[in-house]
Amino acid sequence: MEQLSVLIFSASFGAGHVRAAEAIIEALRAQRPNVEITHLDFGAFLSKTFNSVIKSTYIELIKHTPKLWGKFYYRTSKIPPDSLFQRFLNGLGRREFVKFIQALQPDLVICTYPTVAGVLAQQRLKGILNVPLVTIVTDYAVHSQWIHPGVDLYIVGCQSVYNGLVSRGIKPNAIIVTGIPVSPKFEWQLDRQEILNKLELKPHLPTVLVMGGAYGVLGGAKWICKILAETTVPVQSIIVCGRDEKLYKALDPLLEEGRNPVARFGFVKNVEELMSAADMIITKAGGLTVAEALTKRVPLVIFRPIPGQEEENATYLEGIGAGRVAKNEEELENIIFTLLQHPKDLEWMRRAAAKAVTGRTAEHAVEGMLQLLEKPQNTQRIG
Repeated sequence: MEQLSVLIFSASFGAGHVRAAEAIIEALRAQRPNVEITHLDFGAFLSKTFNSVIKSTYIELIKHTPKLWGKFYYRTSKIPPDSLFQRFLNGLGRREFVKFIQALQPDLVICTYPTVAGVLAQQRLKGILNVPLVTIVTDYAVHSQWIHPGVDLYIVGCQSVYNGLVSRGIKPNAIIVTGIPVSPKFEWQLDRQEILNKLELKPHLPTVLVMGGAYGVLGGAKWICKILAETTVPVQSIIVCGRDEKLYKALDPLLEEGRNPVARFGFVKNVEELMSAADMIITKAGGLTVAEALTKRVPLVIFRPIPGQEEENATYLEGIGAGRVAKNEEELENIIFTLLQHPKDLEWMRRAAAKAVTGRTAEHAVEGMLQLLEKPQNTQRIG
């Protein structure tokens, strides 16, 4: 068997794109132990200043002016590939990308971030890039930034995204519905009681996991933690603050004076363990977070989803019955305590999550990619 060389591009604009890439890397190594993998951040091909400005602007928008981000998202959701805006995006880092790929000579290029997929897809159409190109859509929604005629294969999370791509001209045989790829460790059956004991929590109490996101974008997180810590309803909580040091420190009084047990963490790398311990998750609707929770069969409560892709992901969750959406604090409090007092509703949501994912998502995605390599690449597969 010839050695396989794979180049993967993700981006650190939120952690989801990177987690999807890492999931594919795990699955690739499991199926092809000798594979050579190069995993790069899209921002590495931009100037440090430009990359820093884009990243900080994005984080500030979604944290402080989410409606503005939503307007931008929806206004650009259906722009054509030949628009001025798209041509600008397709030019970002173009020479550097092509030069690097030509020097590396990979057998396959995979993108978990839409902008870099657009840059490379254009070069694929021009014949400058002669390597099969795969795009992994990391949301449960269709947006023009994911759709590029030069992509050879799309990996998508659900049937509605498949239908949306087909309606915009992508050929059905160029799309595989596997579910958004998540790390195989989310498939593992872990001992809930053992995890709770390690966290110094009580196995008999319902457990709520609150995830603030890598950059602390869950607005109202302190208030959520406060009502969970002080309510008379029997409950305990696990709080993941991410890199939000202000939130982490603000929770000191709750740990010392709260009525109910609370376990607090900053940035963590054992999310699969925390999800295994949880009966419910309160979080934002990032695509990878949703996919990981569905894989673990944990009901989700989405609080004030950011307009744009998170809003679309939340709508998907509600549609399949595995999540509830709260637009304000009153709705959130009502949902939390209704679910805690009606365990059968939580069990119904667990079953809905189980129906929505087939499992082994990263493995199935890699199988599709390897099949792509076996097909002739001299004809354009997407029109």
